[in-house]
Amino acid sequence: MKLNGSEIIAECLLEQGVDTVFGYPGGAVLNIYDALYKYSDRITHVLSSHEQGAAHAADGYARTTGKCGVVIATSGPGATNLITGIATAYMDSIPMVAITGNVTNDLLARDSFQEVDICGISMPITKHNFIVKNVKDLANVIRKAFRIAMSGRKGPVLIDIPKDVTGAIYDYEPVKPETIVNPVLSDDKNFEDAAAIINASKRPMIYMGGGVVSADAEKELLEFAEKTDCPVATSVMGLGGFPSSHRLFMGTIGMHGGYETGKATDNCDLIITVGARFSDRVAGDREKFGKDAKIIQLDIDRAEINKNVKIDAYVLGDLKDTLRILTDTVSPAEHKEWNEQLSEWAKKGSVTETPKSDEYAHPYHIIEAVRSLTKDSDIIVTDVGQHQMWVSQKYRFENPRTWCTSGGLGTMGYGLGAAVGAATAHPDKTVVLFTGDGSFHMNLNELATVCSYDLPIKIIVLNNTVLGMVRQWQKLFYGRRFSQTDPHRKTDFVKLAEAFGIRGMRIHNDDDAEEVLKNAFSDCKAVVIDCRISPDENVLPMIPPGKTVDEMITEME
Repeated sequence: MKLNGSEIIAECLLEQGVDTVFGYPGGAVLNIYDALYKYSDRITHVLSSHEQGAAHAADGYARTTGKCGVVIATSGPGATNLITGIATAYMDSIPMVAITGNVTNDLLARDSFQEVDICGISMPITKHNFIVKNVKDLANVIRKAFRIAMSGRKGPVLIDIPKDVTGAIYDYEPVKPETIVNPVLSDDKNFEDAAAIINASKRPMIYMGGGVVSADAEKELLEFAEKTDCPVATSVMGLGGFPSSHRLFMGTIGMHGGYETGKATDNCDLIITVGARFSDRVAGDREKFGKDAKIIQLDIDRAEINKNVKIDAYVLGDLKDTLRILTDTVSPAEHKEWNEQLSEWAKKGSVTETPKSDEYAHPYHIIEAVRSLTKDSDIIVTDVGQHQMWVSQKYRFENPRTWCTSGGLGTMGYGLGAAVGAATAHPDKTVVLFTGDGSFHMNLNELATVCSYDLPIKIIVLNNTVLGMVRQWQKLFYGRRFSQTDPHRKTDFVKLAEAFGIRGMRIHNDDDAEEVLKNAFSDCKAVVIDCRISPDENVLPMIPPGKTVDEMITEME
């Protein structure tokens, strides 16, 4: 059938199972938005307040569904406003297709109005990108983009389309999407070598990351851990991939992980790394990471093998397959004394909480109160900073895709857009955003989106009036020279929420917390809760950058 380029885009989105897109219109995508008007009964478009918010929304949609997120922006500043959102997705291996408009073919490379080389700009932060200069190539490029985004190590793909291509007429023939199969790249010997090391181990541990969630391999990991009786530590990105209530779960690993996970890393004889990349925030001093341990790595990306830490054996392929095969290959084991030792370290390494105050609420108290009001299936989103680490430490995650945070890029301002995406995807679940006042100030314009679409997001602002995490580093490593981290902005978040058409509430101290939160969670409406916490509340424990657990900080003056 004869369709214009924009209608071909819409048809190809439907082919790929897309029912929701996020974006913001502009001149170079007017043809596309005209097609979206015609297809509005089959494709829902969520209008953000800013293109960065739309990119984060597509990201949040993808993280919480496992589907590919889609974002649309116009040329020039519309396209460049997507960059932070695309980079966030790239660093965390989140599947996304970004569709940008551009000036017509005859105006390319002439410094035309709102022209920018978005392919050149986005090249380092996409798995692949395309500029489609001929309508005959359009459908196949879109299909290829989705295949790239969703196969292997997932990630964002950008398609740049000049305006004349979106208006050109061409034959469209529907094509059924091909099933994506990620082959197991390792042979039997790889599995046998890994199994032999595992079977010989007396003090093993599993270090799991976001790759487990990306591969939907949580069931396979659980079966492997139980058969090998192997304790599990998770990166921040891996939370939800292993149930927190399970006897083998240790908690998070790395800079703000527990004392027991640090001691386990230093004293184990084997680290089985599953879908994780030994980032600096986990490995610290890479020369001393797991100094007495052999290391086995399971990953889908060959480039991760021996990239950050030297390993002894590896298995390449989709974790859902490789974990199953490895589980069948290893022998059952029991490590009673080792697991008892970890329990003792957990008791010894507990951090003393600050005393109760009439002036402030304690972040742990807020987080635990929220946990009591939510179900295991509800979705927790965060921005980046101290609040993110407190939530990763204290909120007990039981299910995958219930945790949505920027791990690799560490994007302040990520949370509200991502919460919009999560709430759009899951109208049957409660979506909670934990944010700090610093992060919230960055993209709070998306409150307009929350209100416009009546999204019942519970927004918890842990408000210490400072840039808490940066200030904590200044306190520890810069002689308490608090350069530009005490802004003490006078924003009244309750009045701000009301100005956007959303209910605002405030928690002054721990005595307020339970009543205010119960009230906030009592109905299906959006709310912003300003929680006043001390500017001197710190994220502990903390292993200083490049150090080991022996130098862990568990208390501060």
